[in-house]
Amino acid sequence: MSSEKFEAAMDLLRRLDPTKVEKHLTQLIKLEPELAEDLLASVDVPLQVKKDPNASHREFLCCDYNRDIDSHRSPWTNVYVPSLEPEDAEESPFPSEKTRQLEILANDSFDIYRDLYYEGGVSSVYLWDLDDATDDFAGVILLKKSENSRSSWDAIHVLEVLNNGNKAEYRITTTIILHLNSGSQKTTLSGNLTRQTEKTYELPTGVPHGKLQVWHTSNLGSMIEDVESQMRNILEVVYFDKTRDIYHELRDGSFSATNSNRAAHEQVIKGLQGM
Repeated sequence: MSSEKFEAAMDLLRRLDPTKVEKHLTQLIKLEPELAEDLLASVDVPLQVKKDPNASHREFLCCDYNRDIDSHRSPWTNVYVPSLEPEDAEESPFPSEKTRQLEILANDSFDIYRDLYYEGGVSSVYLWDLDDATDDFAGVILLKKSENSRSSWDAIHVLEVLNNGNKAEYRITTTIILHLNSGSQKTTLSGNLTRQTEKTYELPTGVPHGKLQVWHTSNLGSMIEDVESQMRNILEVVYFDKTRDIYHELRDGSFSATNSNRAAHEQVIKGLQGM
């Protein structure tokens, strides 16, 4: 793959309308099929919702991490929807039994988190093994809330947990995709923000494996709670306050900020350009 072509594609996507990122991504892949795998792995798109017919049509979230061919694995039943052909299902990726048990616990826990913090929406957790010889694992935690298909908040937390002696290292890359659309369809605000978080915890001694799963889930929950709170505050300052300033400037015909405020606003603009 040409690195120049990949960088050019990523540069183009950063400049196009973020509300149509899926359409633009599809068109780029049609132009350069060899970029498909890397683009799909590098570009975050709004999460799609499916219903699992094997779990009373319960909703779950779809992304590249739980996809195989054109089907997506449900976190509720560990079955691909729609069903795969038997020969394809044999080669489809599934977590090991111990990782699946942790996945079930994490889904139940983050479903409670979603209800408390989002008051609605859909959540899904997918985990997979990094090494059969160790307890290292990776995964993705997905949270989505949309309002009448006009506004949406998508949180994608890609995680990696490495056991290093008596310590567990957690690495989380979080992307928030925000889309706001007024009822009049005259005002839209879209964008995404990505942050990385790393933290190390001392492994508890003499704890059975089942309790260790609860410990991992608790640690991940605390980290995600903190990073989502921080990113929400950043979005409020960068997006909402700047939008309000622009609105007042247009309405009043003049910008009434003091020199110190003007310098602060310039810093905000630089932050936006660097996102």
